[in-house]
Amino acid sequence: MKTVLTLIVLCLCLNVVAQENALRRRNFNHENGVAMRDWDPVSYHKGKPTKGTSKFTYMHKSIEYYFTTADNMEEFKKTPAKYEPAYGGWCAYSMSEGKRVKIDPQTYKIINGKLYLFSNFNGNNTMLRWNKDEKKFKASADKNWEKNMN
Repeated sequence: MKTVLTLIVLCLCLNVVAQENALRRRNFNHENGVAMRDWDPVSYHKGKPTKGTSKFTYMHKSIEYYFTTADNMEEFKKTPAKYEPAYGGWCAYSMSEGKRVKIDPQTYKIINGKLYLFSNFNGNNTMLRWNKDEKKFKASADKNWEKNMN
């Protein structure tokens, strides 16, 4: 009886994890399962955003990340929450409006140790708007992202 109960609990736990991963995959910005348009999330925190390579990949909760070096990959593995971009890698300003808009990986900010990415296409740099009232836009984006993830 104890074994059956243990198996039931294990199946329920696996189901919850699978649902969480499916939710992340549905809500995170990725192309063919790879986040951040192949850019290395750790490289931003080192001050030099760099495109990663498929040679160094790591799957975190159903989202794959590319890295420039094995060291960056290992750093990410230790604390993925530190390195994953805010709002699943969608444009932070657009998330404040409740929209999911693709990003320009080279338009970003690190705020309190967290990576925020922005759209910057056709002369429309959303980071410039974000900077005008960051506190207001961040509060709105946080609220909208929370709705997405629930």
